[in-house]
Amino acid sequence: MSLFWFVIRQLAEIEEQMATSKKVITREEWEKRLNDVKIRKEDMNKLVMNFLVTEGYVEAAEKFQMESGTEPDIDLATITDRMAVKKAVQSGNVEDAIEKVNDLNPEILDTNPQLFFHLQQQRLIELIRNGKIEEALEFAQEELAPRGEENQSFLEELERTVLLLAFEDVSNCPVGELLDISQRLKTASEVNAAILTSQSHEKDPKLPSLLKMLIWAQNQLDEKAAYPRINDLSNATLEDPTV
Repeated sequence: MSLFWFVIRQLAEIEEQMATSKKVITREEWEKRLNDVKIRKEDMNKLVMNFLVTEGYVEAAEKFQMESGTEPDIDLATITDRMAVKKAVQSGNVEDAIEKVNDLNPEILDTNPQLFFHLQQQRLIELIRNGKIEEALEFAQEELAPRGEENQSFLEELERTVLLLAFEDVSNCPVGELLDISQRLKTASEVNAAILTSQSHEKDPKLPSLLKMLIWAQNQLDEKAAYPRINDLSNATLEDPTV
């Protein structure tokens, strides 16, 4: 169990004790409670390794493995392959990304029609971005339209994407955001999650979820007590309670 889980547990216990009145908890008292928390270093190391693996920091994961002796739950070599796919999508090289995904595991796209559609949609967006209008129309008709006929959601997404072709100035297009880099990042994130799932690994790192739970627990406790809060999550700095 990580430090965040222990902190959350402490917050919950204090909340129960203060159901009737709002109490002020001094920094000394709060730090004493935190110091009483016993955390295994192995658990913290696993949390760090989980973050490095999931986010694709292969070099950092390898170094951390050597320094801490913490074993990752997947082959670190697969991180490089996964990051190559993600980078290809982020760079607009969708065809290359699809080839790399199939090299990793053909079942990923065979069993996930939504992901495959979104990759094909991203290919269409890249053709439009590069001004290849005729090729874009042909690609939409041959590759995406048949899938839209089978799935209403796909059809609506296709219609939104094709709308880009109706505007010479995409800044005036109501779906112009499809050409933003954020759209590439969204598709890349979806592919990354699918690859992780195929490797029986969580698609999201545990650390951000724990931080969200910590924020939620603090917000709940705010109603019951004044205590040293952690407002700067990057440094985990305790701030004196305000009454």
